[in-house]
Amino acid sequence: VQLQAFGGGLVQAGGSLRLSCAASGRTFTMGWFRQAPGKEREFVAAITLTNSRTNYADSVKGRFTISRDNAKNTTYLQLNSLKPEDTAVYYCAATPFELASTASYYSSWGHGTQLTVSS
Repeated sequence: VQLQAFGGGLVQAGGSLRLSCAASGRTFTMGWFRQAPGKEREFVAAITLTNSRTNYADSVKGRFTISRDNAKNTTYLQLNSLKPEDTAVYYCAATPFELASTASYYSSWGHGTQLTVSS
């Protein structure tokens, strides 16, 4: 499956943004990861295909919301109360493993979309 993430941009601290990830076909668990300059890629959130169970990194709980529209094969990441430390390239990915938070379990990756949060 091919994935394409979009929706990044420049936002002021405290602002909101929604990222989207379009898949070329049906996927099981979808996840979002991010990578800041000089840092390793880190898990952000994941959502299952059925019953939309979710998993979040502690750093984004209460601020970010992952959702999906299975009819459109699209996954979303709503980012609220953004902080400068949220600045990163955001990637969407697909995995057959339920709610996996480890990047190595994800087999399909989209190109990232840059989010910059200014202070």
